[in-house]
Amino acid sequence: MAFDFDKPQNRYQTDSVRWDKYEEDKVLPLWVADMDFASPPCILEALQERVQHGIFGYTHSPNQLNEIIANYLFQQYQWRVDPDWIVILPSVVSGLYTAVQQLTSANESVVIPQPIYHHFKLACTEAGREYRELPLELLENRWVYPNNLVQAIKTQAGKYPPKLALFCNPQNPGSTVFTEAELKHFAQYCLDNNLWICSDEIHAGLILDEDQRHIPIASLSSEVSQRTVTLMSLNKTFNYPGIGLAWAVSENPFLRKAMQVGLHQTIPEPGIFAYTATVAAIEHGEPWRQALLDYLRINRNCLLAAIESIPSLSISKLEASYLAWIDCTHLKSPNPHQLFLDAGLACSLGSQFGNDQFIRLNFGTQRTRLVQALEILQKASTT
Repeated sequence: MAFDFDKPQNRYQTDSVRWDKYEEDKVLPLWVADMDFASPPCILEALQERVQHGIFGYTHSPNQLNEIIANYLFQQYQWRVDPDWIVILPSVVSGLYTAVQQLTSANESVVIPQPIYHHFKLACTEAGREYRELPLELLENRWVYPNNLVQAIKTQAGKYPPKLALFCNPQNPGSTVFTEAELKHFAQYCLDNNLWICSDEIHAGLILDEDQRHIPIASLSSEVSQRTVTLMSLNKTFNYPGIGLAWAVSENPFLRKAMQVGLHQTIPEPGIFAYTATVAAIEHGEPWRQALLDYLRINRNCLLAAIESIPSLSISKLEASYLAWIDCTHLKSPNPHQLFLDAGLACSLGSQFGNDQFIRLNFGTQRTRLVQALEILQKASTT
């Protein structure tokens, strides 16, 4: 079945966070991380069937959902997960906040990478936890952890000892897909220092480099698994974050119990349509996902070629997802985000991720829009 990702989609007046922020037709908004493609037909059909039933009462998780997810994780990543290890959540972000609140105390700190998307820091500050930023290094054009993690952590002054490491793979905003060796290096540091790991792997289904594969850090060994909470969702891959569902995976019953604190109380369970969309994506969405990846790979290549032609901009490898972390240092602009916004292109603020000389551009859009965005980048960077 052919899927038309070039089909124009008008998202104005749909309460879109991304498209409703700026005046219509004045700014091209490529910032918030959702895509401009309709969700897969299998999801739309499943939702339509559910709507046709006409009754939307209180709903529990489908009886076999944990088993369906466990089978999916084995099919996609060769990761054997007991269905009992899975805790259903409304979102990955809520899981981050719960992990920080429940797996650390007020006299312990959290290790987070830098750059990283803003909820890693917010999860710490909202819980009143100190965090230590671990700067990633650009090696061979990839954002990776430093070789000497112990020394890197020591250079980050802190009052309290670390107890939890927040991890992101594939990395957001840097798009790195960490190799098995890189994962083992980071995991060993956490084991040696008695740290829990909370790994955000929401972009796992969006690997663009065909010679790369996603490896859940918890799949490395039972020892690592016992210290890890893995947060996953299909919201990004199949483009339904507005009705999303996520899950936490942990072999350790203590960690699973911690991740359930507040569920069905201050943290709501997923809505009826979230269950429907997730099951449909797992059972029937793979052909659409493969077509999406092919489309995004072409978009990525167009983007990389355009950035390479602009001397004042640079970019690392784009190994996963549809988010480009663009270095604007050589623009010599005090505010690259505002420079491009004034030219008609809205990207995510680099300061949101820890560096105001970068921007993050969302290329999960129709190619005609991407070409328009690249023309704006070219013109604004050379005037």
